Amino acid sequence: MQKHIRTLFAKLFDSILPDMRQPTTYYNVRDCKTRIQVHQGGTRSGKTFSIMTALIEWCYMYQNNGWVITVVRKSFPSLRGSVLRDFREILEREGWYDAGMHNKTEQTYNLFGNYWEFISIDESQKIRGRKRNICFANECNELLLEDFRQLILRTTDKFILDYNPSDEFHWIYDHVIPRDDATFFKTTYLDNPYLSQETVAEIERLRDTDADYWRVYGLGERGISRETIFQTGTFSEKPEGAKFVAYGLDWGYTADPTAVVAVYRHDTTLYIEELLYSGGLTNPDIAEKLRELGIKRQDEIIADSAEPKSIDELHRIGFNIKPAQKGPDSIRIGIDAMKRYKLLIHETSVNVQKEFRNYKWQTDKNGRMLNKPRDEWNHAVDAARYVCLNKLLKKTGKYHLQ
Repeated sequence: MQKHIRTLFAKLFDSILPDMRQPTTYYNVRDCKTRIQVHQGGTRSGKTFSIMTALIEWCYMYQNNGWVITVVRKSFPSLRGSVLRDFREILEREGWYDAGMHNKTEQTYNLFGNYWEFISIDESQKIRGRKRNICFANECNELLLEDFRQLILRTTDKFILDYNPSDEFHWIYDHVIPRDDATFFKTTYLDNPYLSQETVAEIERLRDTDADYWRVYGLGERGISRETIFQTGTFSEKPEGAKFVAYGLDWGYTADPTAVVAVYRHDTTLYIEELLYSGGLTNPDIAEKLRELGIKRQDEIIADSAEPKSIDELHRIGFNIKPAQKGPDSIRIGIDAMKRYKLLIHETSVNVQKEFRNYKWQTDKNGRMLNKPRDEWNHAVDAARYVCLNKLLKKTGKYHLQ
């Protein structure tokens, strides 16, 4: 039976191109023994198609087990245009697709007596609902750490992740790859034998035209994506002439941290220091932390105006705290104000560095960037933005630099 299965899947790939060698990821998925597989790769390395093929093969090998395979991505339109399309293409090519097994309303499929479900991350009832045997998180760098935790808590056997490494900092690097039950794989376009010479030439053209894109999408290495809003550097000591502007404060509690930063200015450079970045703090806790930081009564704090009661409470305790004056389109205006300066972040402010490097523009379904940031990785960023918007700009009909 095992030989018959190998023959079937050799035929599947042979139907694409006569080369009998399969993409490297296929073998990585098939032979990996650990519970978690992390597949990092450049563009066209064959990650997604290979993972789907190996999982379909698994269903053929273990028919009528009633196992559950969950395929998840951040948004359903993205899922429908990638993994769901690959799934159906593989089945149709082999003559295995059966419309009667496909529930298109729920996007589920009964394959050889095993149950597949295709879900987006916003379907919380499914993520937090029934358990599954295998979970495949496609383009998992679009997901949050909490999404991963909810999914893996309900996954009993295998958890597979794939992504293009467009983020220099990400929870995948900190919380998944170092685990002792995880195996890390890196592939590039060179690991996919089914690419045309024209496609290979187009990818390799990036080597000379765009170093950042080449690093991420050609070499499969960690880098900074074009959607990243700010380019920042680090500093160890502020220059002698740097002047204190204000402290910025963004409220948090359970899921989000309370973030406090100090902002200094010298000529056209802003120096940002992380003072507080912690969850679960009440207002009295925050007040105590501010005292420990040596923040005095006269020191100005610009805070998110969304919590007037919190601002009033800290003001009554004795801090010079003021609500950020947001106004129409204030997020974009604040970002624009910050981008007029060179931004340097203290070398020990690791949370602030992560946020700025992962703070990105939203994109539409066609990948075009929108003039609106994603609502994530923005706690320390927002704290700094409140300072810039309220202390470095003046409003006279329009905002202008002071």
